[in-house]
Amino acid sequence: MEMLINGKAAPAANATWIDVKNPATGESVDRVPRGSRDDVDAAVEAADAAFGAWSEKTMRDRGLLLARAAEMVRRDHKQLAELLTREQGKPLHESIDEVRGCANILEYYASIAGQPAGETVNLGKAGDCLVTRVPLGVCGAIIPWNMPVLIMGWKVGPALLAGNSLVLKPASTTPLTNLKIAGLLQEAGLPAGVLNVVTGTGEMVGEALVRHAKIKKISFTGNCATGHRIRALAGDHLKALTLELGGSDPMIVMADADIPRAVEGALRGRFYNAGQICTAVKRLYLHEKIAGEFMHLLTTRVESIKIGNGLLAGTEMGPLNNAAQMDRISNVVQEATNRAEGKILTGGSPVTGKEYENGFFYRPTLIADVPPDAAVLRDEIFGPVLPVMTVPDLGTAIREANRSQYGLGASVWTRDLPTVKEVFQNVHAGIIWVNRHLTVPPEVPFGGTNESGIGRENGFHALDSYTQTKTLFLGW
Repeated sequence: MEMLINGKAAPAANATWIDVKNPATGESVDRVPRGSRDDVDAAVEAADAAFGAWSEKTMRDRGLLLARAAEMVRRDHKQLAELLTREQGKPLHESIDEVRGCANILEYYASIAGQPAGETVNLGKAGDCLVTRVPLGVCGAIIPWNMPVLIMGWKVGPALLAGNSLVLKPASTTPLTNLKIAGLLQEAGLPAGVLNVVTGTGEMVGEALVRHAKIKKISFTGNCATGHRIRALAGDHLKALTLELGGSDPMIVMADADIPRAVEGALRGRFYNAGQICTAVKRLYLHEKIAGEFMHLLTTRVESIKIGNGLLAGTEMGPLNNAAQMDRISNVVQEATNRAEGKILTGGSPVTGKEYENGFFYRPTLIADVPPDAAVLRDEIFGPVLPVMTVPDLGTAIREANRSQYGLGASVWTRDLPTVKEVFQNVHAGIIWVNRHLTVPPEVPFGGTNESGIGRENGFHALDSYTQTKTLFLGW
Protein backbone atom coordinates (compact mmCIF):
# COMPACT_ATOMS: atom_id res chain seq x y z
CA MET A 1 0.00 0.00 0.00
CA GLU A 2 1.36 3.41 -0.93
CA MET A 3 1.45 6.79 0.77
CA LEU A 4 -1.09 9.49 -0.04
CA ILE A 5 0.37 12.82 -1.18
CA ASN A 6 -1.61 15.53 -2.97
CA GLY A 7 -4.50 13.18 -3.59
CA LYS A 8 -2.44 10.45 -5.24
CA ALA A 9 -0.91 7.15 -4.18
CA ALA A 10 2.77 7.98 -3.89
CA PRO A 11 5.61 5.50 -3.45
CA ALA A 12 8.75 6.92 -1.94
CA ALA A 13 11.50 7.87 -4.38
CA ASN A 14 13.81 4.86 -4.71
CA ALA A 15 11.45 3.24 -2.23
CA THR A 16 12.47 0.84 0.43
CA TRP A 17 9.61 -0.83 2.23
CA ILE A 18 8.33 -1.62 5.71
CA ASP A 19 6.59 -4.96 6.15
CA VAL A 20 3.38 -4.76 8.17
CA LYS A 21 2.95 -8.07 9.99
CA ASN A 22 0.08 -9.72 11.83
CA PRO A 23 1.20 -9.81 15.49
CA ALA A 24 -0.82 -13.01 16.05
CA THR A 25 0.86 -15.04 13.31
CA GLY A 26 3.94 -13.19 12.11
CA GLU A 27 2.55 -13.27 8.56
CA SER A 28 2.95 -10.27 6.27
CA VAL A 29 -0.27 -8.28 5.81
CA ASP A 30 1.10 -5.69 3.35
CA ARG A 31 3.98 -3.28 3.02
CA VAL A 32 4.29 0.50 2.95
CA PRO A 33 7.06 2.84 1.77
CA ARG A 34 9.74 3.88 4.21
CA GLY A 35 9.20 7.60 3.72
CA SER A 36 11.96 10.20 3.61
CA ARG A 37 12.40 13.90 4.36
CA ASP A 38 11.69 14.56 0.68
CA ASP A 39 8.33 12.81 1.04
CA VAL A 40 7.51 14.97 4.06
CA ASP A 41 8.50 18.09 2.11
CA ALA A 42 6.24 17.04 -0.78
CA ALA A 43 3.32 16.38 1.57
CA VAL A 44 3.73 19.69 3.39
CA GLU A 45 3.95 21.61 0.10
CA ALA A 46 0.78 19.88 -1.13
CA ALA A 47 -1.00 20.73 2.14
CA ASP A 48 0.21 24.31 1.95
CA ALA A 49 -1.06 24.69 -1.61
CA ALA A 50 -4.45 23.22 -0.67
CA PHE A 51 -4.90 25.24 2.52
CA GLY A 52 -6.18 28.49 1.03
CA ALA A 53 -9.15 27.08 -0.89
CA TRP A 54 -10.04 24.65 1.90
CA SER A 55 -9.98 27.32 4.61
CA GLU A 56 -12.23 29.56 2.51
CA LYS A 57 -15.01 26.97 2.44
CA THR A 58 -17.69 27.46 5.06
CA MET A 59 -17.44 25.34 8.15
CA ARG A 60 -20.85 23.92 7.24
CA ASP A 61 -19.48 22.64 3.91
CA ARG A 62 -16.47 21.12 5.62
CA GLY A 63 -18.79 19.45 8.13
CA LEU A 64 -20.95 17.98 5.39
CA LEU A 65 -17.88 16.36 3.89
CA LEU A 66 -16.97 14.81 7.27
CA ALA A 67 -20.50 13.47 7.50
CA ARG A 68 -20.20 11.83 4.06
CA ALA A 69 -16.88 10.29 5.06
CA ALA A 70 -18.46 8.92 8.25
CA GLU A 71 -21.16 7.23 6.15
CA MET A 72 -18.48 5.55 4.08
CA VAL A 73 -16.57 4.39 7.15
CA ARG A 74 -19.78 2.83 8.48
CA ARG A 75 -20.46 1.32 5.06
CA ASP A 76 -17.03 -0.35 4.99
CA HIS A 77 -16.66 -1.00 8.70
CA LYS A 78 -16.35 -4.78 8.46
CA GLN A 79 -13.50 -4.68 5.94
CA LEU A 80 -11.77 -1.88 7.85
CA ALA A 81 -12.11 -3.75 11.15
CA GLU A 82 -10.68 -6.95 9.70
CA LEU A 83 -7.69 -5.03 8.33
CA LEU A 84 -7.21 -3.31 11.69
CA THR A 85 -7.19 -6.66 13.51
CA ARG A 86 -4.71 -8.12 11.05
CA GLU A 87 -2.23 -5.27 11.54
CA GLN A 88 -2.85 -4.42 15.21
CA GLY A 89 -3.88 -7.75 16.76
CA LYS A 90 -6.94 -6.81 18.79
CA PRO A 91 -10.07 -9.03 18.66
CA LEU A 92 -12.38 -8.31 15.76
CA HIS A 93 -15.21 -7.03 17.97
CA GLU A 94 -12.82 -4.44 19.45
CA SER A 95 -11.75 -3.38 15.96
CA ILE A 96 -15.40 -2.98 14.95
CA ASP A 97 -15.94 -0.79 18.02
CA GLU A 98 -12.93 1.32 17.09
CA VAL A 99 -13.88 1.81 13.44
CA ARG A 100 -17.42 2.75 14.40
CA GLY A 101 -15.95 5.06 17.01
CA CYS A 102 -14.01 6.87 14.29
CA ALA A 103 -17.22 7.33 12.30
CA ASN A 104 -18.90 8.63 15.45
CA ILE A 105 -16.15 11.22 15.91
CA LEU A 106 -16.48 12.47 12.33
CA GLU A 107 -20.26 12.65 12.79
CA TYR A 108 -19.82 14.64 15.99
CA TYR A 109 -17.64 17.25 14.33
CA ALA A 110 -20.07 17.43 11.43
CA SER A 111 -22.84 18.08 13.96
CA ILE A 112 -21.13 21.17 15.42
CA ALA A 113 -20.21 22.65 12.05
CA GLY A 114 -21.71 26.09 12.53
CA GLN A 115 -19.66 29.19 11.89
CA PRO A 116 -16.62 29.47 14.20
CA ALA A 117 -17.42 31.25 17.44
CA GLY A 118 -16.41 34.88 17.84
CA GLU A 119 -17.17 37.84 20.05
CA THR A 120 -17.54 41.58 19.97
CA VAL A 121 -16.01 43.89 22.56
CA ASN A 122 -17.47 47.36 23.10
CA LEU A 123 -14.73 49.74 24.25
CA GLY A 124 -16.90 52.83 24.53
CA LYS A 125 -15.37 55.92 22.96
CA ALA A 126 -12.22 53.94 22.04
CA GLY A 127 -14.18 51.89 19.52
CA ASP A 128 -15.25 48.29 19.06
CA CYS A 129 -13.45 44.99 18.52
CA LEU A 130 -14.55 41.99 16.46
CA VAL A 131 -12.73 38.83 17.57
CA THR A 132 -12.90 35.86 15.20
CA ARG A 133 -11.21 32.45 15.07
CA VAL A 134 -9.18 31.41 12.02
CA PRO A 135 -7.41 28.14 11.15
CA LEU A 136 -3.71 27.74 11.88
CA GLY A 137 -2.60 26.48 8.46
CA VAL A 138 -0.73 23.23 7.77
CA CYS A 139 -0.79 20.90 10.77
CA GLY A 140 0.91 17.60 11.53
CA ALA A 141 -0.51 14.55 13.30
CA ILE A 142 1.47 11.58 14.61
CA ILE A 143 -0.63 8.48 15.34
CA PRO A 144 0.24 5.59 17.71
CA TRP A 145 -0.26 1.88 17.03
CA ASN A 146 -2.56 1.02 19.93
CA MET A 147 -5.78 2.77 18.80
CA PRO A 148 -4.79 4.09 15.37
CA VAL A 149 -8.25 4.49 13.87
CA LEU A 150 -9.91 6.16 16.85
CA ILE A 151 -7.01 8.54 17.39
CA MET A 152 -6.94 9.37 13.68
CA GLY A 153 -10.54 10.53 14.11
CA TRP A 154 -9.60 12.61 17.16
CA LYS A 155 -7.01 14.51 15.14
CA VAL A 156 -8.45 14.62 11.62
CA GLY A 157 -11.98 15.64 12.65
CA PRO A 158 -11.27 18.95 14.41
CA ALA A 159 -8.25 19.85 12.27
CA LEU A 160 -10.17 19.63 8.99
CA LEU A 161 -13.39 21.10 10.34
CA ALA A 162 -11.48 24.15 11.57
CA GLY A 163 -10.17 24.69 8.02
CA ASN A 164 -6.61 23.42 8.34
CA SER A 165 -4.79 21.08 5.97
CA LEU A 166 -3.00 18.10 7.50
CA VAL A 167 -0.02 15.78 7.12
CA LEU A 168 -0.50 12.55 9.04
CA LYS A 169 2.16 10.01 10.02
CA PRO A 170 0.76 6.64 11.09
CA ALA A 171 2.66 4.17 13.27
CA SER A 172 5.00 1.89 11.32
CA THR A 173 3.24 -1.26 12.56
CA THR A 174 -0.34 -0.04 11.91
CA PRO A 175 -0.49 2.26 8.85
CA LEU A 176 -2.90 0.31 6.66
CA THR A 177 -6.31 1.19 8.08
CA ASN A 178 -5.27 4.84 8.41
CA LEU A 179 -4.46 4.88 4.69
CA LYS A 180 -7.81 3.28 3.82
CA ILE A 181 -9.74 5.85 5.85
CA ALA A 182 -7.77 8.70 4.26
CA GLY A 183 -8.88 7.26 0.92
CA LEU A 184 -12.50 7.32 2.06
CA LEU A 185 -12.18 10.99 3.01
CA GLN A 186 -11.00 11.66 -0.53
CA GLU A 187 -13.88 9.59 -1.92
CA ALA A 188 -16.21 11.78 0.14
CA GLY A 189 -14.90 14.84 -1.72
CA LEU A 190 -11.90 16.06 0.25
CA PRO A 191 -9.78 18.13 -2.16
CA ALA A 192 -6.35 16.85 -3.12
CA GLY A 193 -3.64 17.92 -0.70
CA VAL A 194 -5.88 18.72 2.26
CA LEU A 195 -5.01 15.40 3.93
CA ASN A 196 -1.70 13.68 3.17
CA VAL A 197 -0.38 10.47 4.73
CA VAL A 198 3.37 9.77 4.85
CA THR A 199 4.43 6.33 6.11
CA GLY A 200 7.77 5.57 7.70
CA THR A 201 9.68 5.70 10.95
CA GLY A 202 9.44 8.24 13.71
CA GLU A 203 13.17 8.92 13.50
CA MET A 204 12.87 9.96 9.85
CA VAL A 205 9.30 10.95 8.96
CA GLY A 206 8.14 12.00 12.42
CA GLU A 207 11.15 14.17 13.11
CA ALA A 208 11.07 15.76 9.65
CA LEU A 209 7.41 16.63 10.20
CA VAL A 210 8.07 18.22 13.60
CA ARG A 211 11.06 20.18 12.29
CA HIS A 212 9.32 21.50 9.16
CA ALA A 213 9.06 25.28 9.19
CA LYS A 214 5.62 25.34 7.49
CA ILE A 215 3.95 23.09 10.08
CA LYS A 216 1.97 25.32 12.46
CA LYS A 217 0.87 22.64 14.93
CA ILE A 218 1.82 19.11 15.93
CA SER A 219 -0.66 16.77 17.59
CA PHE A 220 1.15 13.73 18.97
CA THR A 221 -0.02 10.69 20.92
CA GLY A 222 2.74 8.45 22.23
CA ASN A 223 5.34 8.00 24.96
CA CYS A 224 6.81 10.63 27.28
CA ALA A 225 10.36 10.57 25.95
CA THR A 226 9.22 11.23 22.38
CA GLY A 227 6.79 13.88 23.60
CA HIS A 228 9.58 15.78 25.35
CA ARG A 229 11.72 15.63 22.21
CA ILE A 230 8.85 16.92 20.08
CA ARG A 231 8.29 19.79 22.48
CA ALA A 232 11.95 20.77 22.28
CA LEU A 233 12.07 20.57 18.48
CA ALA A 234 8.77 22.40 18.05
CA GLY A 235 10.14 25.34 19.97
CA ASP A 236 12.40 26.25 17.07
CA HIS A 237 9.37 27.47 15.11
CA LEU A 238 7.00 28.16 18.04
CA LYS A 239 4.56 25.48 16.89
CA ALA A 240 1.32 24.89 18.74
CA LEU A 241 1.26 21.48 20.44
CA THR A 242 -1.16 18.87 21.67
CA LEU A 243 0.74 16.07 23.45
CA GLU A 244 -1.02 13.04 24.90
CA LEU A 245 1.78 11.09 26.52
CA GLY A 246 0.21 8.15 28.29
CA GLY A 247 -0.82 7.49 31.84
CA SER A 248 -0.89 5.17 34.79
CA ASP A 249 -4.56 5.38 35.69
CA PRO A 250 -5.57 4.39 39.22
CA MET A 251 -8.86 2.61 39.93
CA ILE A 252 -10.08 3.09 43.51
CA VAL A 253 -12.71 0.68 44.85
CA MET A 254 -14.33 1.61 48.15
CA ALA A 255 -16.10 -0.67 50.61
CA ASP A 256 -19.58 0.45 49.53
CA ALA A 257 -19.00 -0.25 45.81
CA ASP A 258 -21.06 -2.60 43.68
CA ILE A 259 -18.42 -5.33 43.73
CA PRO A 260 -19.49 -7.45 40.70
CA ARG A 261 -19.81 -4.30 38.59
CA ALA A 262 -16.41 -3.05 39.74
CA VAL A 263 -14.82 -6.43 38.98
CA GLU A 264 -16.11 -6.26 35.42
CA GLY A 265 -14.89 -2.67 35.22
CA ALA A 266 -11.39 -3.71 36.28
CA LEU A 267 -11.42 -6.63 33.84
CA ARG A 268 -12.37 -4.53 30.83
CA GLY A 269 -10.45 -1.48 31.98
CA ARG A 270 -7.19 -3.40 32.22
CA PHE A 271 -7.35 -6.14 29.58
CA TYR A 272 -9.25 -4.48 26.70
CA ASN A 273 -6.83 -4.30 23.75
CA ALA A 274 -4.40 -6.42 25.81
CA GLY A 275 -3.99 -3.46 28.16
CA GLN A 276 -2.48 -1.31 25.39
CA ILE A 277 -4.54 1.83 26.07
CA CYS A 278 -3.32 5.11 27.54
CA THR A 279 -6.33 5.34 29.86
CA ALA A 280 -6.43 1.66 30.83
CA VAL A 281 -6.69 0.74 34.52
CA LYS A 282 -3.01 0.43 35.39
CA ARG A 283 -3.16 0.43 39.20
CA LEU A 284 -5.90 -1.05 41.38
CA TYR A 285 -6.49 0.22 44.95
CA LEU A 286 -8.94 -1.87 46.97
CA HIS A 287 -10.43 -1.01 50.35
CA GLU A 288 -9.29 -3.67 52.79
CA LYS A 289 -12.88 -4.61 53.74
CA ILE A 290 -13.66 -5.90 50.25
CA ALA A 291 -10.21 -6.79 48.92
CA GLY A 292 -10.49 -10.55 49.54
CA GLU A 293 -13.88 -10.93 47.85
CA PHE A 294 -12.89 -8.66 45.01
CA MET A 295 -9.65 -10.47 44.21
CA HIS A 296 -11.31 -13.90 44.31
CA LEU A 297 -13.89 -12.78 41.74
CA LEU A 298 -11.35 -10.91 39.60
CA THR A 299 -8.85 -13.78 39.53
CA THR A 300 -11.56 -16.19 38.40
CA ARG A 301 -12.62 -13.83 35.61
CA VAL A 302 -9.05 -13.13 34.46
CA GLU A 303 -8.27 -16.84 34.25
CA SER A 304 -11.32 -17.32 32.02
CA ILE A 305 -10.16 -14.82 29.36
CA LYS A 306 -9.85 -16.56 25.98
CA ILE A 307 -6.58 -15.55 24.32
CA GLY A 308 -5.98 -15.97 20.61
CA ASN A 309 -5.88 -14.62 17.08
CA GLY A 310 -8.20 -11.63 16.93
CA LEU A 311 -9.85 -12.92 13.76
CA LEU A 312 -11.08 -16.11 15.45
CA ALA A 313 -14.57 -16.27 16.97
CA GLY A 314 -14.63 -16.15 20.73
CA THR A 315 -11.25 -14.45 21.19
CA GLU A 316 -11.39 -12.01 24.10
CA MET A 317 -7.77 -10.84 24.15
CA GLY A 318 -5.33 -10.77 21.26
CA PRO A 319 -1.54 -10.46 21.15
CA LEU A 320 0.67 -7.54 22.02
CA ASN A 321 1.34 -5.47 18.94
CA ASN A 322 5.06 -6.02 18.48
CA ALA A 323 8.20 -7.75 19.73
CA ALA A 324 9.40 -4.72 21.69
CA GLN A 325 6.12 -4.72 23.63
CA MET A 326 6.51 -8.42 24.39
CA ASP A 327 10.02 -7.89 25.72
CA ARG A 328 8.97 -4.86 27.73
CA ILE A 329 6.09 -6.60 29.48
CA SER A 330 8.13 -9.74 30.15
CA ASN A 331 10.89 -7.63 31.70
CA VAL A 332 8.46 -5.65 33.88
CA VAL A 333 7.03 -8.83 35.41
CA GLN A 334 10.44 -10.45 35.79
CA GLU A 335 11.87 -7.41 37.54
CA ALA A 336 8.88 -7.22 39.89
CA THR A 337 9.44 -10.90 40.75
CA ASN A 338 13.17 -10.36 41.29
CA ARG A 339 12.50 -7.45 43.65
CA ALA A 340 9.72 -9.33 45.47
CA GLU A 341 7.27 -6.52 44.63
CA GLY A 342 4.09 -8.50 45.17
CA LYS A 343 2.68 -11.94 44.54
CA ILE A 344 1.65 -13.14 41.07
CA LEU A 345 -1.84 -14.59 41.42
CA THR A 346 -2.25 -15.57 37.80
CA GLY A 347 -0.39 -15.09 34.53
CA GLY A 348 3.14 -13.77 34.54
CA SER A 349 4.45 -15.41 31.38
CA PRO A 350 4.02 -15.65 27.59
CA VAL A 351 1.31 -17.96 26.29
CA THR A 352 2.75 -21.24 25.02
CA GLY A 353 1.44 -23.74 22.48
CA LYS A 354 1.70 -24.34 18.76
CA GLU A 355 -1.05 -21.88 17.83
CA TYR A 356 0.74 -19.10 19.73
CA GLU A 357 4.37 -19.70 18.78
CA ASN A 358 4.63 -17.04 16.05
CA GLY A 359 2.68 -14.33 17.88
CA PHE A 360 3.24 -11.92 20.75
CA PHE A 361 0.83 -13.43 23.26
CA TYR A 362 1.19 -12.70 26.98
CA ARG A 363 -1.05 -14.12 29.70
CA PRO A 364 -3.21 -11.60 31.59
CA THR A 365 -1.45 -11.07 34.90
CA LEU A 366 -2.49 -10.02 38.41
CA ILE A 367 0.10 -8.99 40.99
CA ALA A 368 -1.28 -8.70 44.54
CA ASP A 369 0.15 -7.26 47.77
CA VAL A 370 2.25 -4.73 45.89
CA PRO A 371 4.21 -2.37 48.19
CA PRO A 372 3.65 1.40 47.76
CA ASP A 373 7.11 2.13 46.34
CA ALA A 374 7.04 -0.66 43.72
CA ALA A 375 8.06 0.23 40.17
CA VAL A 376 4.91 -1.44 38.82
CA LEU A 377 2.88 1.25 40.62
CA ARG A 378 5.08 4.17 39.56
CA ASP A 379 5.69 3.42 35.89
CA GLU A 380 3.25 2.99 33.01
CA ILE A 381 2.72 -0.68 32.14
CA PHE A 382 1.41 -0.76 28.60
CA GLY A 383 0.14 -4.32 28.58
CA PRO A 384 -1.99 -6.94 30.38
CA VAL A 385 -0.46 -6.65 33.85
CA LEU A 386 -2.43 -5.28 36.81
CA PRO A 387 -0.74 -4.49 40.16
CA VAL A 388 -3.05 -4.43 43.18
CA MET A 389 -2.67 -2.66 46.52
CA THR A 390 -4.95 -2.83 49.56
CA VAL A 391 -5.73 0.45 51.36
CA PRO A 392 -7.39 1.14 54.74
CA ASP A 393 -9.25 4.34 53.79
CA LEU A 394 -9.96 6.88 51.09
CA GLY A 395 -7.20 9.25 52.17
CA THR A 396 -4.60 6.55 51.67
CA ALA A 397 -6.07 5.63 48.29
CA ILE A 398 -5.88 9.24 47.08
CA ARG A 399 -2.33 9.67 48.36
CA GLU A 400 -1.18 6.48 46.62
CA ALA A 401 -3.09 7.34 43.44
CA ASN A 402 -1.13 10.59 43.23
CA ARG A 403 2.26 8.87 43.60
CA SER A 404 2.86 8.89 39.87
CA GLN A 405 4.43 11.18 37.31
CA TYR A 406 1.28 10.80 35.19
CA GLY A 407 -2.18 12.32 35.46
CA LEU A 408 -4.34 11.18 32.56
CA GLY A 409 -7.39 9.44 34.06
CA ALA A 410 -8.66 7.82 37.25
CA SER A 411 -11.82 6.13 38.46
CA VAL A 412 -13.57 5.69 41.78
CA TRP A 413 -16.16 3.01 42.48
CA THR A 414 -18.56 3.99 45.25
CA ARG A 415 -22.15 4.87 46.06
CA ASP A 416 -21.15 7.82 48.25
CA LEU A 417 -21.32 11.34 46.81
CA PRO A 418 -18.88 12.95 49.29
CA THR A 419 -16.35 10.27 48.31
CA VAL A 420 -16.78 11.20 44.64
CA LYS A 421 -16.30 14.88 45.50
CA GLU A 422 -13.11 14.20 47.46
CA VAL A 423 -11.62 12.11 44.67
CA PHE A 424 -12.56 14.68 42.03
CA GLN A 425 -10.99 17.51 44.01
CA ASN A 426 -7.79 15.74 45.03
CA VAL A 427 -6.74 13.10 42.49
CA HIS A 428 -4.42 14.50 39.82
CA ALA A 429 -6.00 13.54 36.51
CA GLY A 430 -7.60 15.12 33.47
CA ILE A 431 -10.71 12.94 33.67
CA ILE A 432 -12.32 11.19 36.66
CA TRP A 433 -14.81 8.40 36.06
CA VAL A 434 -17.34 7.26 38.65
CA ASN A 435 -18.38 3.58 38.53
CA ARG A 436 -16.88 3.19 35.05
CA HIS A 437 -13.55 3.51 33.26
CA LEU A 438 -12.20 4.03 29.70
CA THR A 439 -15.27 5.73 28.15
CA VAL A 440 -14.23 8.84 26.18
CA PRO A 441 -17.03 10.07 23.87
CA PRO A 442 -16.06 12.72 21.30
CA GLU A 443 -18.00 15.44 23.13
CA VAL A 444 -15.75 15.16 26.21
CA PRO A 445 -12.37 16.94 26.44
CA PHE A 446 -9.58 14.42 26.90
CA GLY A 447 -6.03 14.98 28.11
CA GLY A 448 -3.92 14.92 31.22
CA THR A 449 -1.75 16.73 33.71
CA ASN A 450 1.90 16.37 34.69
CA GLU A 451 3.78 13.95 32.39
CA SER A 452 0.56 12.90 30.67
CA GLY A 453 0.89 15.84 28.33
CA ILE A 454 -0.51 19.22 27.36
CA GLY A 455 -3.65 20.26 25.52
CA ARG A 456 -6.93 18.46 24.96
CA GLU A 457 -8.41 16.20 22.32
CA ASN A 458 -12.16 16.07 21.59
CA GLY A 459 -15.05 18.48 21.78
CA PHE A 460 -14.96 22.23 21.27
CA HIS A 461 -11.66 22.29 23.15
CA ALA A 462 -9.95 20.37 20.34
CA LEU A 463 -11.62 22.53 17.69
CA ASP A 464 -10.36 25.69 19.39
CA SER A 465 -6.83 24.25 19.55
CA TYR A 466 -6.73 24.14 15.74
CA THR A 467 -7.59 27.84 15.47
CA GLN A 468 -6.26 31.16 16.69
CA THR A 469 -8.00 34.45 17.40
CA LYS A 470 -7.84 37.36 14.98
CA THR A 471 -9.11 40.77 16.05
CA LEU A 472 -10.51 43.64 14.03
CA PHE A 473 -10.30 46.93 16.00
CA LEU A 474 -12.76 49.56 14.84
CA GLY A 475 -11.85 53.07 16.02
CA TRP A 476 -14.88 55.11 15.10
